[in-house]
Order: sequence, then C-alpha cells, then structure tokens
Amino acid sequence: MNIQQIKYVLEVAASSSMRDAATRLFISQPALSSSIRDLEDELGILLFERTNKGITLTDEGREFVNYAKKAVGQYEILEDRYLSRDSDKAHFSVSTQHYNFAIKAFADVIKKDYPEKFNFSIHETKTKHVLEDVRTLKSEVGVISFSGANESVIKKLFKEYQLDFTPLMKRETYIYVWEDHEFAGRKEISLDELKDYPCVTFDQSDEGNFYLTEEAMADYDFQKMIKSDDRATTMELIADLKGYSIGSGMLSGDDVILKGLVSIKLKEEDPLMIGYITRQGSSMSEYGKAYIEELLKYKEL
Repeated sequence: MNIQQIKYVLEVAASSSMRDAATRLFISQPALSSSIRDLEDELGILLFERTNKGITLTDEGREFVNYAKKAVGQYEILEDRYLSRDSDKAHFSVSTQHYNFAIKAFADVIKKDYPEKFNFSIHETKTKHVLEDVRTLKSEVGVISFSGANESVIKKLFKEYQLDFTPLMKRETYIYVWEDHEFAGRKEISLDELKDYPCVTFDQSDEGNFYLTEEAMADYDFQKMIKSDDRATTMELIADLKGYSIGSGMLSGDDVILKGLVSIKLKEEDPLMIGYITRQGSSMSEYGKAYIEELLKYKEL
C-alpha cells in the first residue's frame, strides 16, 4: 500500500464512476482499476461494490476512507513542511469560521513579529473543516462557535477529535440588514417580522449540516432561505434582495466587505459561545502562541 493508492481510493469514493475518477486523476481507467484491485488484494477486503450502475463503497470501504482522509491529510502536511521548496520558511496556519476578529488577530501576529521568510495560511471555512483542520494539525488553532441548538453535538466532536475548547465570548443574537432596509433603524426585531424577507445563511454542505451551522437559531423554520458559501456574495444578496443574516452583532468599521451592514438585536434568544480550539497534547509554535495571545485580547468571559 502506498500514498498514491490511498489517494486513488479517495478520488474514486468521491466520484460517480471509475471513469470519472480516472479522468480527474489523468490516468487510464484500466490502470486505476488495476491499482484499486491490487490494494484490495493486499488488504484482504473489498473496498468498492461494482455493478453495471456504477460503484459504491462497501462497509469496509467506508471505514477505510475515514482513515485514509486522515492519513492523506497528515502526509500533505509533512510534504508541505519538509519536501516543498518552502521548507526553509516559518509555517503557521489558522482555520476559522466567519469572524473578523480572528482575521484581525492573524494579521496582528504578522505585524508584531514579521519573520524573514514565512508561509502562513488562514482558512475561512466550514465548521467541519475547522474541526478537521485542527484535528489533523493542518492548523494549530481554530476559531469556532456553537449555540444551544448544536452545543451537545459540537462538544461531542471536541471530545471525539481530542480538541480543547477555550471560550472567549458569549454573544447575543442579532440580524444584519443593509443600511437602506426599512428595518435598519430598529433597535430590536423578531423573526416573525422578517418572514417576508430571505435569510441568507452560510452553506455548510455536509451531512448533518443542521448540527454544524455557525449561526444561531439553527432549529428555526425559516420560510425563505438562501445558502451562500462566500461572504461577498452574501453581502450582495442581502443588499439586492432586502434579505438578512444572523450573527453575533460584531461589525468592524475596518472591514470593507461589511460596510453598509447594520445590526439589530433579535428578540428570540439563542446566544453564541465563541472561542478557539487546539489539539490536545500538541506543542504550539511561537506563532501559535502569539496568535492565542492576540485572540485573548478579545476575551470577555
């Protein structure tokens, strides 16, 4: 078994057919099929069920894929750190839900201690990816939140993924609308008053995404909802469609994308607990420690 075979399995598992996977991998279908069969023979299990309708993972295959994703993730981290042309540079990575203060803290680390050579990354991404990135040490620190609706599930994942969570703040629930919205001057509003307007939410696009949402009021039955995976797109939809999004009420005047938004306190209560996660037992780099120091400047609890 080698890393290339493992990557082949992951690509096939994500494809509708062996032919599609071969096309994306830029190899012939017979060569791909042969490689997968060789791996199955070596492992002594059947990874894929093959029928005239296509291929599907077996139970053993699904278990293998779960481990394979972690193995490939770790390999890519090692490859990037030690085999790439950037191996002589300082490395640091953060993964975060959509919070401006997390980005500001990242920038402040670089401004405070600017290394001569570095390869830093910040991933503004989905909840599942924040958890996975810190779990696999792709990122040293993750910034994440949960509300009452998904607290038990998120805490279960913290335990399963061996992650430590440090709370920074607990925020009440607000909505964001564009500054020319008819409700823009309100101090408080209810979701029932907003029923004629679309709620724009961040698309998690994962199984069980109800439990991985980063917004409050996840269990509310919104009559009109639009899912977006880009902040600029979300802002444009809110402006053009007189829509709204739900958040913590934190709006920075320095963020160009958020200029034009106003926040209104929501009558319905579902406070967000916001904090950062690290992998249990992992040693922090100097930049990881510096980043946490910056995050702690926002601590309210």
